[in-house]
Amino acid sequence: MFGYVKACKPELKIKEYETYKAVYCSLCKKLGKSYGILSRFTLSYDFTFLALLNMSLKDGCDGFERKRCAFNPLKKCNYCKNLDAVDMPAAAAMIMLYYKILDNIADERGFKKAGYWCLKPIFSRAHKKAAKLYPQIETAVAEYIAKQNSLEKTMCISIDEAADPTAKVMEKILSLCSENEMQKRVLNRLGYCLGRYIYLLDAAVDLPEDIKSGSYNVLKNVDETEVKERVKGQLYFCVNEAAKAFELLDIKKYKTILGNIIYLGLEETFLKELNNERSV
Repeated sequence: MFGYVKACKPELKIKEYETYKAVYCSLCKKLGKSYGILSRFTLSYDFTFLALLNMSLKDGCDGFERKRCAFNPLKKCNYCKNLDAVDMPAAAAMIMLYYKILDNIADERGFKKAGYWCLKPIFSRAHKKAAKLYPQIETAVAEYIAKQNSLEKTMCISIDEAADPTAKVMEKILSLCSENEMQKRVLNRLGYCLGRYIYLLDAAVDLPEDIKSGSYNVLKNVDETEVKERVKGQLYFCVNEAAKAFELLDIKKYKTILGNIIYLGLEETFLKELNNERSV
């Protein structure tokens, strides 16, 4: 994941922002505790959304407590009392990171390639642990990478085909947030729309660099004067369809935070990214 699924912070109430930040910090703590301190650097807001969604569909109240930050002992942060609530998102983060490292080893050259070779053994043990806990995520991500690599090798020019593997893997990961079959179907749709959104936005952001390096990018086949408008139209479609799916979920808590991400955060993020305005 790439940090594109995040809240529109100015529109969050203070208590909502504190909860959002607490889940982010809890995920950071879980990564460090289960997979080692370096795993904390893999954290993104995409996985915070996944953690919030996973927690929102469960009964009961999530307790929070204030403790010192592992990175900054002078600072105190709010954490979930039960870190099991962020177990699945943390495992998903590690599995996706490992396959991303393998993908970069295959794609990069020179010092960058050597750097990823050095990272591989560091995260190999963490990957094995996460894959053992959640084999369904391991299978889904492995299939996603294989399909994506196959499309890139054939220089696929279809935006729909190129975005499909990312959409499918997100579909499968989000479906793990509920045991209810009806809710799973809704989560499948939400995951598919978000996965497509992530792929398209990342392709648009990476396009200038990919043109320079000669790397594959499905948007190279779109007239450069039309890229932004074409991508923007597809992203709006993804956001609207994700919102429709979200409204069908039986959200038990954190609905206003999740709604902020879906209704406001997605649009704010892609408009800023397409206009080369990086969020702080």
